[in-house]
Amino acid sequence: MSPQPILLQVVIRQRRLHRYGMFQAAYNEAAKRVSPELTGTAPSRAQLHRWTSGELKRLPYTDHCRVLEAMFPEWTADELFAPCPPHVLADEPAAYAPSDERADLESTADRVGPNPYADVTAVFTTRAEFSYAHPPHALLDGASSIRAAGLSLNMLCQQYPDQRLYRLIEDGTTLQALFLDPEGEAIRAREQEEGYSDNHLTTLTRLNIEVLTRLRKRLSSEAQERLTVAVYDETIRFNITLINDRLCVMQPYLPSARGLDSPTFLAERSATGNGTGLYETFEETFNALWERGRTL
Repeated sequence: MSPQPILLQVVIRQRRLHRYGMFQAAYNEAAKRVSPELTGTAPSRAQLHRWTSGELKRLPYTDHCRVLEAMFPEWTADELFAPCPPHVLADEPAAYAPSDERADLESTADRVGPNPYADVTAVFTTRAEFSYAHPPHALLDGASSIRAAGLSLNMLCQQYPDQRLYRLIEDGTTLQALFLDPEGEAIRAREQEEGYSDNHLTTLTRLNIEVLTRLRKRLSSEAQERLTVAVYDETIRFNITLINDRLCVMQPYLPSARGLDSPTFLAERSATGNGTGLYETFEETFNALWERGRTL
């Protein structure tokens, strides 16, 4: 621990950002100004506590430092993580005790346990906002395993180039793709719910299945075994993509709303592996759907 508060801890208090939600909102606003793809990359509550407690032995990642310098432009990252200069500390409001910050940062975690957000790391109001912050190439490039279940799986089949996907699988990536059956009843019910009268979802899903099956034919015989395509015919509730057995992108299907307009959640498997997070919940959902599906 530093013998005195580090500067970041003090300036966060002075600017009334000591409650995590306020800090997160201010961080994301600054991130947008620095670079749009950094939106939604605010540190977790636990990370922020480590930042402000003086426990770090080196600076955070460069992108974090860039955003912090945009939030507090009068200071460099090196200065923010150094002991607070006496003249800045002298400006502290007398009524605000340093111990209050720790209580503000940890009070929620104390009430609900060590994982208050069930390993959810980001939430976006629409899939479009999610895709802007996390484009497909940033998620999928270099992945060792991809498991996806949903309706038409446009992220894989329309937003990620065929040649890139081909190269991934040839290089060892395994891909399981589970589509809503274009010949089934559930997809027709979904078309009616979304207001389509021209078989739009059915046609798109058939096209996307063909994209993957055609790609599979181009693969070497060994790589073909790493690409599995299947369909299921059940009321659609979620679009789930699991990457590297660690990252989960989940989106619910809302009544009468296109998938593009639905909120999107990003969850990362807890390092403790205790099975209490949302990653494990949606991995189980995927596995159950896959088991009930029909391989093509």
